[in-house]
Amino acid sequence: MSVLEIIDLKTWFQTQDGLVKAVNSVNLRIEKNERVGLVGETGCGKTVLSFSIIRLLQPTTMIEGKILYKSKDILKLSEREMQKIRGKEIAMILQNPTTALNPVLKVGDQIAEAIWLHQGLKKKEAKEKAVEMLEAVKIPLAEKRANEYPHQFSGGMKERALIAIGLACCTSLIIADEPTRGLDVTTKAQIIKLMKDMTKQRSMLFITHDLEVAAEICDNIAMMYAGELVEYAKTDDVFKNPLHPYTQGIFNSLPNRGLKPIKGMSPSLIDLPSGCRFYQRCDYAREICKNRHPEMVEMENGHFVRCLLYD
Repeated sequence: MSVLEIIDLKTWFQTQDGLVKAVNSVNLRIEKNERVGLVGETGCGKTVLSFSIIRLLQPTTMIEGKILYKSKDILKLSEREMQKIRGKEIAMILQNPTTALNPVLKVGDQIAEAIWLHQGLKKKEAKEKAVEMLEAVKIPLAEKRANEYPHQFSGGMKERALIAIGLACCTSLIIADEPTRGLDVTTKAQIIKLMKDMTKQRSMLFITHDLEVAAEICDNIAMMYAGELVEYAKTDDVFKNPLHPYTQGIFNSLPNRGLKPIKGMSPSLIDLPSGCRFYQRCDYAREICKNRHPEMVEMENGHFVRCLLYD
């Protein structure tokens, strides 16, 4: 049984400029103890997808499809039922620790609050476990640091504190949204190792724009572009044989592969192309690509791609 299965998910919301089609007919499955990387440029819909899973969007957001958590459709649960899952069984590590942590509460108290709410421990016991969680994420002098405020932590330590909050109660699924963004090389390496160690017995959706970071952590990679998945495969297969022109372009833009950027800009999620959403930036585009929207097709061994070159 899958821990999480997303079926034909659409997440749209209205703005002053028009209807933003942030997530469009996404299908994705995460098995027990599997770590899936969701990779794509900023603004492609990755974070909206994660917020859809944990239901942290505005009530006016239009959501269609199914999000099955252990065969239970999250979208049909009441808010009270969802509160029992959110943080306890599905936890989210937000991408900006500076804004995600409450600046007027001690770090230890913020971790302890999650433990107290979901595990029913007394506040003293919850505080003791919070110190243990800070030790688990390799923060030195954990007992002392637990009584400090977020502004007294470095960027890397704030990220570790967010990971501690996410892992304090969660037993099944972690959603990590850009946990290495903005960190220096040394700190990034430490966070990557920590994420690998702490999620060995958990499933994880790891959101990033960095393919090399995803390769360090994830078993499978899903490439996202303009609100939809364009490629999905085992991590090794994506690196050895990237099929979609967008995936190839991401690889070619890496410093060690020539630093060649993808031409043009991503399309607006308000005014999406009628055909292939990548055709204006694609080196292989044909006339048919302007009008025909490609479907996701399986090439071999679970390697899926959305491109008319293969359809």
